[in-house]
Amino acid sequence: MAKGILGTKVGMTQVFSEDGKLIPVTVVMCDPNIVLQKKTIENDGYEAVQLGFREKRIKLANKPALGHFAKSNSTPKRYLKEISGPELFNFEVGQEIRVNIFEEGETVDVTGTTKGKGFQGVIKRHNQATGPMAHGSRYHRRPGSMGPVDPNHVRKGKKLPGHMGVQTVTIQNLEIVKVDLERNLLLVKGSIPGPKKSLVFVKHGVKAGAVEALDPANFVVTTTTEVETQVEEAQGAQE
Repeated sequence: MAKGILGTKVGMTQVFSEDGKLIPVTVVMCDPNIVLQKKTIENDGYEAVQLGFREKRIKLANKPALGHFAKSNSTPKRYLKEISGPELFNFEVGQEIRVNIFEEGETVDVTGTTKGKGFQGVIKRHNQATGPMAHGSRYHRRPGSMGPVDPNHVRKGKKLPGHMGVQTVTIQNLEIVKVDLERNLLLVKGSIPGPKKSLVFVKHGVKAGAVEALDPANFVVTTTTEVETQVEEAQGAQE
């Protein structure tokens, strides 16, 4: 698995490219992900980092979880995700991973949970055809034959009515149209699975080739307060 970040789906909108073409995009809000833990080959047999996303109240976390979050000096997180591979392994525990790990024009894969449709029939769930809709046919939206009599049971895999949706789906080869670091937003070309406010995982496209290990120093975001502090320290040193 390559570099990635957790976020929430905001919704869809449209932007114009420099040559005037209209591009439909999905807005994904990716608040800073905190590195909570690092898995090493010596201790765990593989390299990976564990990311935490979205704060939750302290009362909702038990004592073992609070101890786990305390190791990274972070507040309890609602969502945890482990990303294996060397791409993010240079980040240390407690550091932030932001949207600037991606670039405009980069190919990504987006994983989300599809919308729930409830209990649906075979016409909507499996895209089967209806029977004749005239009154005399007496067969309109039924699932059809259950198979031969010989096995005395319904064959496994028979397409029948049932629960539809709420499945983990990955859309591949989507394009990053814009990276908004100030507002922690990613604009992804096209649609992605899931309803608004749902959790999504954006990662480098598996078919887009390998990515070199990232240097955390190239992705550090300096806030306005930190800049002012650095300026004051420099002025004090000159005096």
